[in-house]
Amino acid sequence: MSNFSGALQITDLNDFITPSQECIKPVQIDKNNAPKTDKGRAAIKIEADGYYQIDEDTGSQIRLKKAEITLNDCLACSGCITSAETVLVNQQSKDELYRIMSENEAKPESEKVHFVASISPQSLASIASKFDFTMDECMGKLTTFFKQLGFVEVFDTNLARSLSLIEMQEEFIKRYQSPVKTSFPMLTSACPGWICYAEKTHGNFILPYISKVKSPQAVMGTLVKSKMSQKYGVTPERIYHMTVMPCFDKKLEASREDFYNDVYQSRDVDLVITSLEIEGMLQEKEIDLKNVGQTSFSSDLSLLDGDGSLVSHIGSSSGGYLEHVFRHTSQSLFGKESREPLEYKMLRNKDFQEVSLMVDGEEKLKFAFAYGFRNIQNIVQKIKRKKCQYHFVEIMACPSGCVNGGGQMRAETKEEAKSLLETTEELYQGMAKEDPRDSEKTRDIREHLHEFKMVDNKDSLLYTEYHEVKKNVTALNIKW
Repeated sequence: MSNFSGALQITDLNDFITPSQECIKPVQIDKNNAPKTDKGRAAIKIEADGYYQIDEDTGSQIRLKKAEITLNDCLACSGCITSAETVLVNQQSKDELYRIMSENEAKPESEKVHFVASISPQSLASIASKFDFTMDECMGKLTTFFKQLGFVEVFDTNLARSLSLIEMQEEFIKRYQSPVKTSFPMLTSACPGWICYAEKTHGNFILPYISKVKSPQAVMGTLVKSKMSQKYGVTPERIYHMTVMPCFDKKLEASREDFYNDVYQSRDVDLVITSLEIEGMLQEKEIDLKNVGQTSFSSDLSLLDGDGSLVSHIGSSSGGYLEHVFRHTSQSLFGKESREPLEYKMLRNKDFQEVSLMVDGEEKLKFAFAYGFRNIQNIVQKIKRKKCQYHFVEIMACPSGCVNGGGQMRAETKEEAKSLLETTEELYQGMAKEDPRDSEKTRDIREHLHEFKMVDNKDSLLYTEYHEVKKNVTALNIKW
């Protein structure tokens, strides 16, 4: 099944990927023109279930295996990611997790790694919706499940997102106050499907517009490797970090060289599992999550209120970047503080809406969110024609945003899918909310990162870079 987001696919306008026309794929063997042996039999035979090589002497048949490549191998070409049926993502699967865990058991104590899991709120909401749990119940049950597998810590990722939100606020204000206004609109950077599409399809033209702030997953990787290595008294490569995410594209993000520590030869996120794959793990082990008890989840890197319940942020279920940057800028630069809901204007569809700040009859800020590949195209085209009037655009590859990611829980019918999505959204929005700048834990973590940055000898642990991927082949004449 094709699982990556539509923004990764440049040859069709749907929301799940199929092989790109630019992808370097094996040439299909024509059954009628297959090579023949001296005895007249085909050296390669094609059956419904695959390809078979025939021994010339005995006539015996050997089924040919699919070629296996890593995510980095795939990203090395100039096309897009091939479909999940043809690319075996061996480095990002439950089988790989089980293999690493099994190997770890055989290691001496001085070499063992510590397994840490981080769960995104969108994934948590999707799983809670499917099994009819509250968010806290679901987190407690998943914590039990992961600790039974061998994980020592289980976190949510809202604390990491608090850091991303603050940094994006500050980055936007710097751009807004800069005398050079060529970098508007500022485009969000949390969606890896959008980033991969931008790097491969529009390259250096679009990259200056994209925020350099790391996504919550990437920030969480930095936090886990730094804080947990200190807690357990080991070097970062002995912390194995798995995240649970709402989309398969996050596997690509985790594989980026930008999120690899050369000193320790360690990735910030070692493995990404989607919400859907968690369901598969439960089924494989014949575990009914409803019968699993709750375990207190780790508080070191989780965002919790005074009662120990999970805390999230206002705004969209894709992270609320637009709302946080809009409100902070309105207050910081124009003295306009409002706790009332923002008044959005819907444009082409519900996934393309805008909001403005008017001061004395003059429009000072104009923001928008654009979800889904069609709306992303619209924004990119406006930028190319220099007709984009927005200061900031929250971009997500999937229609309805992250709660509707390709790795979220599935339903049998369209009606059930709609109901599941609505419940997922309600659970997500029902979480307690906290302003990142009011969070004492967030302030403490920022100080920790500053100290760790000095040790790691990096300019910043919360920002990253993007890179144009040059095309090596010419595909069909595709117009944008």
